[in-house]
Amino acid sequence: MRTDVIIIGGGAAGMMAAVTAASYGASVICLERNDRVGKKLAITGKGRCNLTNNSDNENILRNIPTNSRFLYGALAGFSAYDTMDFFENVLGVPLKTERGNRVFPQSDRAIDIVNALKSEMDRLGVIVVKCRAERINTENGEVVSVSGGGKTFYAPKVILATGGVSYPATGSTGDGYKMAEALGHTVVQPKAMLVPIETNEDCAPLSGLTLKNVRLSLMSSAGKTLYSEQGELLFTHFGVSGPLVLSASAYVREDGCRLSVDLKPALDEKTLDARILRDFSAEPNRQLSNVLKKLLPQALIPEVLSRAGLSGEIKANAVTKEQRRSLLQTLKSFTLSVKTLRPVEEAIITDGGISVKEIDPKTMQSKLVKGLYFAGEIIDCAAYTGGYNLQIAFATGRKAGES
Repeated sequence: MRTDVIIIGGGAAGMMAAVTAASYGASVICLERNDRVGKKLAITGKGRCNLTNNSDNENILRNIPTNSRFLYGALAGFSAYDTMDFFENVLGVPLKTERGNRVFPQSDRAIDIVNALKSEMDRLGVIVVKCRAERINTENGEVVSVSGGGKTFYAPKVILATGGVSYPATGSTGDGYKMAEALGHTVVQPKAMLVPIETNEDCAPLSGLTLKNVRLSLMSSAGKTLYSEQGELLFTHFGVSGPLVLSASAYVREDGCRLSVDLKPALDEKTLDARILRDFSAEPNRQLSNVLKKLLPQALIPEVLSRAGLSGEIKANAVTKEQRRSLLQTLKSFTLSVKTLRPVEEAIITDGGISVKEIDPKTMQSKLVKGLYFAGEIIDCAAYTGGYNLQIAFATGRKAGES
């Protein structure tokens, strides 16, 4: 098969590159190893798809700790506002903005984003072929074809958008790294970004418990606050997960970090102490484990009492001022020590990939191989949670498709 552009990978970046190149009149073939395009995109944001962040490029770049400068050109050409306009006014997907300027489809269905992109690909004549690409062939330093599955596809332009190594079940197994390395490209060692955290403490008894509206702070071994935000946290059999933890994991860059959870961030210590006294006074003869049900989830009460050095059987009117103080401190700082990050396969995003030193930021073209372009997570750029990583995918996919 012969075409103008071959795109390897039908994820967020690949689909955006496909519709962009096709909109300029190029004939496009998208090679996708899965039965359908957008498999990973369909599960992002718990199936809701946080597709971008409703903010300016300055804020977007602030939230990209890995190689943000490389993305200046791509974001200048396709900002978060452009992404929103594209999905709403070109593809017809109504959007909404939630806490932290996170943007979602109004339907809360990630599949609507996938279907809109796929429909646009179909409308523009993009051909999707189920094929696992294995090799990019070159002659005299220029791309000529792509081989895979016993077939060869010919084109002078190839966009490599195979993603990283997170969520391998969706097709991100590092194939793109191998193809790029075979052509002389450097791959910065992939590591986990936005991933659950294993703790030294045994969290198995709390596994499955979700805490909403808590404040999580990540502290360095020296006591410096590396990250602090309010939101949702989930206990697991190995430690903790949930939106707050995934964000905090991006700041774990040393041993000895610890997590501190403020279980009642809306109340300062004085107000919380008054609340506890009020609850104790209302039921002075009830056991502490029962009185605390108004304040905490049932599953968390034994752990909080244990950490505060209190028995659940003691009656509320028997609690001393010192014991109440210990309870208060535990509620305001429920601490966990970081053992390690979970494997990169469990990460939302891969930090690492093709070295940006070998990619032209103005075009996304390889500096080593003419006609080879990169887009999305395969590039060594990674951001925090909040829609920033998909914005990178869409902006680099757009730039590669235009180029």
